[in-house]
Amino acid sequence: MEEKVTGKRFLAVTLLNVLITVVEIVGGILSGSLALLSDAFHNLGDSLSIILGYFAQHIGGQPENRQRTYGYRRAEILSALTNSALLIIIAVFLIVEAVKRFQHPQHINGGIMLTVAVIGLLANFVSAILLHSGSKDSLNVKATYLHVLSDALSSVAVIIGGIILTFINVPWLDPALTVGVALYIAYEACPIIIQTIKILMQSSPDLDYDAIEHDLKQIDGVNAVHHVHAWMIDEHRIIFSLHLNCEDMPLSQVENIYSQVEKTLHDKYGICHVTIQAEYHRGRDEELFNTPVDEENVINGNGLKK
Repeated sequence: MEEKVTGKRFLAVTLLNVLITVVEIVGGILSGSLALLSDAFHNLGDSLSIILGYFAQHIGGQPENRQRTYGYRRAEILSALTNSALLIIIAVFLIVEAVKRFQHPQHINGGIMLTVAVIGLLANFVSAILLHSGSKDSLNVKATYLHVLSDALSSVAVIIGGIILTFINVPWLDPALTVGVALYIAYEACPIIIQTIKILMQSSPDLDYDAIEHDLKQIDGVNAVHHVHAWMIDEHRIIFSLHLNCEDMPLSQVENIYSQVEKTLHDKYGICHVTIQAEYHRGRDEELFNTPVDEENVINGNGLKK
């Protein structure tokens, strides 16, 4: 069962991130720490992503209608893609700034850096707890959760840096921490970007199609399966369409086959919506996925046969 993150939780996380951002900007300026300022901008991006994630979840819960017969679930996928892309942009920005700091090192006030980082870690820890449950079931919430989690990790890195810089002057440590955090952010964001693009491009979900064909052909009255299409509305809902070659039988008996097919696909493969076309001989020799094009029945751009 998918668990929604409530609006109150989104609001609480947003306020916490805004608070962290303000504290870290002030602390970064006073201490001279690039890692702290970078984390502040990261938190600012988090606040925007959390707001975007909340509205996407709200939109995604709207029912199907004439304009959106599959509903609005893709809103959350678009939000997850946007949030993850923003993480990549932030990571690139941090690395560029860190390279500049390597070339022109500055003195860092380790005490201020340490104090502010501890405050940031505590706030990010609370935010992560508020979002954790929903991150298991939603790419959108997961992307937002990863924003907060990456902030918590960067706070840990800044704390370590702050402790060291309090006692030892190591000019390269602050930009080195920044690069490390940036690489981690990119590492966590890339899988979400790949998965959301696969969904938006209607790539086939990871199913055992040979096993599906075998199971369906075990149903009494089904002789062959062809013209299979499978895609995902979001990370949970698989849509499936197929043609079945059946025995010559009344429609009332075909409906019984339909019920068995839908039950098999739902119970064994987690497919939530199935469209079935029953045929007798037509397409019987076709492959599971390959559908030969009938040249005489191809429709041109004007809606006319060639």
